[in-house]
Amino acid sequence: MHYSELSFPENSLFLVTGGAGFIGSNLCEAILKLGHRVRCLDDLSTGKKENVELFLGNPNYEFMQGDIKDLDTCIRACEGVSYVLNQAAWGSVPRSIEMPLFYCANNITGTLNMLEAARRNGVKRFVYASSSSVYGDEPKLPKTEGVEGNLLSPYALTKRCDEEWAKQYTRHYGLQTVGLRYFNVFGRRQSPDGAYAAVIPKFIKLLLSGQRPTINGDGMQSRDFTYIENVIEANLKACLAPAEAAGEAFNIAYGGREYLIDIYNGLTKALNVDIRPIFGPDRAGDIKHSNADISKARRLLGYDPEWDFQRGIAAAIEWYRENL
Repeated sequence: MHYSELSFPENSLFLVTGGAGFIGSNLCEAILKLGHRVRCLDDLSTGKKENVELFLGNPNYEFMQGDIKDLDTCIRACEGVSYVLNQAAWGSVPRSIEMPLFYCANNITGTLNMLEAARRNGVKRFVYASSSSVYGDEPKLPKTEGVEGNLLSPYALTKRCDEEWAKQYTRHYGLQTVGLRYFNVFGRRQSPDGAYAAVIPKFIKLLLSGQRPTINGDGMQSRDFTYIENVIEANLKACLAPAEAAGEAFNIAYGGREYLIDIYNGLTKALNVDIRPIFGPDRAGDIKHSNADISKARRLLGYDPEWDFQRGIAAAIEWYRENL
């Protein structure tokens, strides 16, 4: 079942935290297309104003500028809300190594504030972004929920903590929480700019402008790159999943495996450029290989991703060509 066929109760109000960001703005757009109301909470620290302005003309869209580090803001944001899609976090493994205190305050305490606010407001379902980074140095592929290794970065630690707090809120307070361990999400509106930009938009932007991108390491690292449409599906299905999904975390990916050097070569071909990459040092805290077992999400969430890497990358290239 595609997410456009999902049926939510009439007058459902969704709160998307981090709704001005890449994943959050795509979730806002999908909810509005389904005809439901959405409140976007974002402090615009990494989110973009233009991702808010896209929807301001829609009477079902409300923007609230605020910070999840402030509990009162979170409580106000959750008023009248049926479903919380909590995407407000700072990403990037290298940046988390440079800013551990901020990551703790923003990604852990901020999420805890949101859990508490959702509990106090009687929210039906609290769906939150976790990450494949929680697998740490566990070498086994594909990655399976319940088989995690030693964490390799403060960012990974924040996501593991979020999962543990969410479990506590399900266990003690009856708040139905569902964690989504995203695997390398990409697609429209993902920023190509800045030192911590994700690899696919960064490569595309540099290649389009005739510059040589840098690949960290030898390019033989592999990732389960996941197109944004699959992530939207997972979030919306998590809102309606049976109660046995509550308190659990799920791999959200396509279940494929792409090598970075193959992606690079595919992009140069698709963009019709002949530019050789620069090979730089490995990044601290990075894992070498990542590939997801998505059977648990299939079973309990009804997650059935329709967008494989090739279809997703073609759509992403088209979007960047038109929007960069």
